[in-house]
Amino acid sequence: MIVEQYRFSLKPRPRGFHLVTSEIVPRLSALGRISAGLCHLFILHTSASLAVNENADPTVRADFESHMRHAVPDAAPYYRHDYEGDDDMSAHIKAGLFGPGLTIPVSKGALVLGTWQGIYLGEHRERGGAREIVATLMGEEA
Repeated sequence: MIVEQYRFSLKPRPRGFHLVTSEIVPRLSALGRISAGLCHLFILHTSASLAVNENADPTVRADFESHMRHAVPDAAPYYRHDYEGDDDMSAHIKAGLFGPGLTIPVSKGALVLGTWQGIYLGEHRERGGAREIVATLMGEEA
């Protein structure tokens, strides 16, 4: 049984939904040694999120952002938590809706994602900065 944990930062990105699969997979050095198992990803922030969704058409990510700006607006007059600016509370709500973690199956040394699936970073702040991830791999050794 292999159990390995990694902590790393994703590069800073502007507000929106970003495909980060290709930034995460190379950080998982034991991935190729796992024949069957799980990869758990957890973001250490309350104003960013992780999700799995469409990896081919960038308009899907743009539509996610457009919808979230409409559904959870910045600077709503009923928000009390605005210590870090107009996008403070809305970022926390969006992060809560999408969530901080993902669990993805691992098979034959690779993440098991559908043909059109990729890992998204939801950056919900105008200037969120680098985002830290804890990744835990566990499974049977190949």
